Amino acid sequence: MSHMQLGTNLPKVGSYNRAVVLEAIQASDGISRVQIAHRTGLTAQTVSVIVRRLLAEGLVVEDGSVPSGGGKPRTILRVDPGAGYAIGVHFDPNEISCVLADLAGRPVARLHLPVRAGLRPRAVIGQMARAARRMLREAGVPDGKVLGVGLACPGPLDADGVMVGPPRLAGWDQVPIKSLLQRDTRFPVTVDNDATAAAIGERWAGIARSTPSFAYLYLGTGIGGGIFLDNQVYRGRSLNAAEFGHITVEPDGPECYCGNRGCVEAVCCPSAIEAAMGDRLAHAGICAAAAAGEPEARRVIDRVAGRLADAAVSVVNMLDIDLLVLGGPALREVGEIYREVIARAVSSRSLARRLHVVRVETSPIAADAAAIGAASLVFHATYAPRLGALLSGG
Repeated sequence: MSHMQLGTNLPKVGSYNRAVVLEAIQASDGISRVQIAHRTGLTAQTVSVIVRRLLAEGLVVEDGSVPSGGGKPRTILRVDPGAGYAIGVHFDPNEISCVLADLAGRPVARLHLPVRAGLRPRAVIGQMARAARRMLREAGVPDGKVLGVGLACPGPLDADGVMVGPPRLAGWDQVPIKSLLQRDTRFPVTVDNDATAAAIGERWAGIARSTPSFAYLYLGTGIGGGIFLDNQVYRGRSLNAAEFGHITVEPDGPECYCGNRGCVEAVCCPSAIEAAMGDRLAHAGICAAAAAGEPEARRVIDRVAGRLADAAVSVVNMLDIDLLVLGGPALREVGEIYREVIARAVSSRSLARRLHVVRVETSPIAADAAAIGAASLVFHATYAPRLGALLSGG
């Protein structure tokens, strides 16, 4: 099974191998020790030692057995979903979405709150912390079972979780959002770009579970992206990779705040769609009208779909991926229109189209992908195989 992470039988890689084994168990619906060894390339002895520890810690449970070809039956292992929880918080300029996810990546509670206009950053962060507490209280999960808080928020972010001039959030420049949320919740906080988090959520709980390389096109207040390459999330040098919103699709198009002209974001984001309709209707109304076949709205949405498709073809040609996922809060009723136009473009205009088919799908967890991704960031940071850290001795 080429899509699983391979382990390494070298010394000093205990935590890496433990993560590989845990991920193999989490990704399967029940798996034996023999299958783990087969999928990860680890020796049976290494797998046995790691599994014994995971069982002792209660993260993994033995769940029945299956007959094997001769010899004794093989015990099936699964993660124990209730052994640990993570809180995921997605901060969109318009709303805060929270999920409480169990160890299997399933959301056991959800909460969506509007962000009151004109609130100062500290007040908004306080609102996030209170939402997290409320969710834990209502779900009856004790603090001791919470592994941490994951926060997905608009970038750019520096390595310490400080927001650096987020283009659509006036007043948030240099806000140390990670340390403030950590102080307010009293849990460790892991922070990531909202679009990268959504890609991780898709990998954890959506349709990209067994796809080694995929790109996520994120449509929110702005437009962003996330990339997995060979089973590793790719964040880039400054943690701001996959800014698909800033591919130029109209060389003579409108100016974008980033300094370019005719960026995908400048042409395709909700406010650009509203402007194209003469600012008479809100984005949600335009999407509903287009889906119902109203000609003017449909014309605007079709043009946006065409520009998104131009960018998608560039992304597919650049990365040679297996899957392109569309998601984010701005998909609304037009996700299927976008998907069709993009799929048609990718299948007819990408360079390697005769060598392999690239699937284009809308996210089944779109409304919560970034929040689920933020929760799984916590599991990712705690358990997921990070070969880079291993090789650099991190």
